[in-house]
Amino acid sequence: MNIALIFAGGTGTRLNSKTRPKQFLELNGKPIIIHTLEYFEDAPSIDAVCVVCLEGWISYFRDLVKKFNLQKIRWVVPGGNSGQESIFNGLSAIYEDEGASKDAFVLIHDGVRPLISVKTVEDVVACAKENGNAITVTSAYETIITVDENENVEDVVDRKRAKLARAPQAFRLNDIYNAHLRARKDGFDAIDSATLMRHYGHKLFTVEGPVENIKITSPSDFYIFRAIYEARENSQIWGL
Repeated sequence: MNIALIFAGGTGTRLNSKTRPKQFLELNGKPIIIHTLEYFEDAPSIDAVCVVCLEGWISYFRDLVKKFNLQKIRWVVPGGNSGQESIFNGLSAIYEDEGASKDAFVLIHDGVRPLISVKTVEDVVACAKENGNAITVTSAYETIITVDENENVEDVVDRKRAKLARAPQAFRLNDIYNAHLRARKDGFDAIDSATLMRHYGHKLFTVEGPVENIKITSPSDFYIFRAIYEARENSQIWGL
């Protein structure tokens, strides 16, 4: 069994939206979260989907599920106070469901990361089945540096070895759930699931994804999303 866990519990303060959370902003009459979910809906390898949603918007989201005829949504749970807590809420709902195998692969993905593809989803599942997990990445095209506590350059990373971690990120349910339990006990807050799993000693494997696979967190990201979406629709650049 392969399950997508889509977390969309943020309020979008950096996007400066005053009317609705960023995941519900629309492009061509369709909210960002639906653009994202449709790739998992269309991916043959995905059996079920869990969505973590802002508690006050769950009813609204359920109406969207009906409107856009999403058939794979099995769990809708409220988000937490952080991304990590929201993911844990989703994992808990899946883990406690007797119909979900503890060996199932869970693909964790941002609800506001809509520029993926069905191929990306399928590649991540294939890598996870072969290696036990899979992290979507893209190559770094600019110089990456590290700095010290005074913001002085400490090191320049070899760009040939540098990758940007993206999503989806796939893990066995039992592995990622138990890592979250340990993190809650230790008070460890990770920036993403890959960081969490690496922290607890898991060897991670990568899948090259599309460079346009950005997370929409600012107004400029939304404009980029719109431009790429329209280019895809016109089939002039991406050939999808």
